[in-house]
Amino acid sequence: QVQLVESGGGLVQAGGSLRLSCAASGSIFNDNDMGWFRQAPGKQRELVAGMTSLTTGSITTYADSVKGRFTISRDNAKNTVYLQMNSLKPEDTAVYLCNAFKTSPIFRWGQGTQVTVSS
Repeated sequence: QVQLVESGGGLVQAGGSLRLSCAASGSIFNDNDMGWFRQAPGKQRELVAGMTSLTTGSITTYADSVKGRFTISRDNAKNTVYLQMNSLKPEDTAVYLCNAFKTSPIFRWGQGTQVTVSS
């Protein structure tokens, strides 16, 4: 079973930046779409950034709430996907997780990484 380990979260002031990393224990990018999700207290988990598989062109998509501020990328050699987050807002505060997905997540969720944005 593939393991996913997120890191890079922290406390940042509004307007600041963070770069999150998600390391996979195996080579999963060829055939899997990858996504960064977030879950805030009392809210449903939402997909904020996605990247299609290598075999389908690595097309990126973003939720409207983060478009223009967040960028998803990956390093295939390191089996790692990243989320660069700029111009952070208090409403971006959440636990951030990554996973491969089709209509639903594929692998077991990792622990996630907490992002807290102060105003």
